[in-house]
Amino acid sequence: MRAQSSATEPSKIAVSDPSGARGTAEASAPARASVGTLQAALGVTAFSLTFPATAWGLEGFGPWSLVAVRSVLAALIAGGCLLAVGAALPDRRHWAGLAVVAGGVVLGFPLLTTLALQTSTTAHAAVVVGLLPLTTALLSALRMGTRPSRTFWIAALAGAAAVVAFTVQQSGGALTSADAYLFAALLVCAAGYTEGGRLARVMPGWQVIGWALVLCVPLAVPAAAVALAYEPVHLTAHSVTGLLWVAAGSQFLGLVVWYRGMAVIGIPKASQLQLAQPLLTLVWSVLLLGEHLTVAAPLTAAAVLVCIAVTQRARG
Repeated sequence: MRAQSSATEPSKIAVSDPSGARGTAEASAPARASVGTLQAALGVTAFSLTFPATAWGLEGFGPWSLVAVRSVLAALIAGGCLLAVGAALPDRRHWAGLAVVAGGVVLGFPLLTTLALQTSTTAHAAVVVGLLPLTTALLSALRMGTRPSRTFWIAALAGAAAVVAFTVQQSGGALTSADAYLFAALLVCAAGYTEGGRLARVMPGWQVIGWALVLCVPLAVPAAAVALAYEPVHLTAHSVTGLLWVAAGSQFLGLVVWYRGMAVIGIPKASQLQLAQPLLTLVWSVLLLGEHLTVAAPLTAAAVLVCIAVTQRARG
């Protein structure tokens, strides 16, 4: 009993010392939050190129071929990285969550949005991205018991409303048959983000998406073989570039920094950074696809930036 008592004394002294490790950890918290915000923002930038890159990919590939081949290529990159670092297999209790990430982020969202982009413009498809932050925050509250403040929700709703109004105005205010695909993609992606953000707290974020991609290999490889056999392929500079970006940039590297950012700053706050994603997508659409924007773009951008600032400062 005496030995146990003496062993605990140093820990009590260390905790009570204001100049000790606790003070250092508290001092580093703002720096970690800044890094996490930067990582999440880099992920959003990568995601903003997904729709234009998909449009390029569809110039030479069918929708099923594009999704299957991008999954295979991304899985090869992820598998190589996992082997290079000698990553251990995840615990059995994490595989169900990885399956949700795989179904929502690796397969569901890419497939549904690719099918939608056959008949929808990138501007109209950006509606789903405008609603994604709010949906992710809602699913996070249900799945993980988070309780963001009232200010957070007001700013999130205002930002989502601004983005939706802008993207609908860009598409002429008309709903298309692709909306069913887009709203389904919204739900499955939000579920994948929520589960991936939860897993990124117990394992490295890049391994979350890495193992999710590897988990899809048994489905992606035969799907790619069948799709390539039935859908014609016309290799062009645009189609190859689009395929490579959605595989390496959107499907792997973007998700790596995104999940790492979510693990640091939390799912609700990270998800609100995506309010800027539709506007970035529209900028890329102008530069890469030749689409035209109205003067409402800078006004909406300013409103969204204000909402992002409020959500980042609001306490959960």
